[in-house]
Amino acid sequence: MTLTEPVIIGALSPSRAGDFMTCPLLYRFRVIDQLPERPSPAAVRGTVVHAVLERLYDLPAPRRSVAAALELLEPQWRRLLDDDPQYAEMFSGEEEQAEWLAQARGMLERYFTLEDPTRLEPAERELYVEAVLDGGLMLRGYVDRLDVAPTGEVRVVDYKTGSAPGPDFEAKALFQMKFYALVLWRLRGRVPRLLQLVYLGGQGEVLRYAPDEADLQATERKVMALWTAIERAMRSGEWRARRSRLCDWCDHQALCPEFGGTPPPVPDRQPGDTVRSSRRAATDEL
Repeated sequence: MTLTEPVIIGALSPSRAGDFMTCPLLYRFRVIDQLPERPSPAAVRGTVVHAVLERLYDLPAPRRSVAAALELLEPQWRRLLDDDPQYAEMFSGEEEQAEWLAQARGMLERYFTLEDPTRLEPAERELYVEAVLDGGLMLRGYVDRLDVAPTGEVRVVDYKTGSAPGPDFEAKALFQMKFYALVLWRLRGRVPRLLQLVYLGGQGEVLRYAPDEADLQATERKVMALWTAIERAMRSGEWRARRSRLCDWCDHQALCPEFGGTPPPVPDRQPGDTVRSSRRAATDEL
């Protein structure tokens, strides 16, 4: 009997799914048009903080201290600058950059009030995962941290450098984690025991959720419905703009009908590229 690879109809990450739910036109601008966007200081700071927390666990457990984390900050920022010097242009001067770094230091210090890294040994960090659903849609993304208990139970951990959402927005925050849990379930055949969001902004907070199979089946139905809506927009060429508070941070207002703009013609490009994407290029996957 010959095993054949499944036919891939498209690929979706939690961030791009979130884009479509927020504003279909934003999804189009990012995925179909692939329009450039200015680096956001908040997103770049998140990238640096994530890099520090990843490398913190390279150290032996007794050395994972606040001081060690702060020592990693400047080198990780310099590494990012070496890779893309345009990030320096986010600041009007050295004082603004110093304040930005101070905020990053505060987030790292806050992390140690939420978790004790000397008592943790992550099984995986910055883990790329992908799985193909029965309908042919590939789900993919990067998991910040995966903890595995001696009994085999899995905890999925994601660091967020913003503030914890209010009760009305928790479901949206958990969608990304359920997305990852669905991928891991399809890959490993076991539902993760716990999903954990570690918020490093504001006062700091940890949001925990224990999913079950019904949760993940509902997430799969939601993801497939999203993809159906994306395919419908591709066929019709209609990518509706949806105004929200997030519009204040959008780089594409000049092209958006909600702000008097006109989108360019839709390019002949499909969002089904299944090539593995690189880790956060200072995007809002944080």
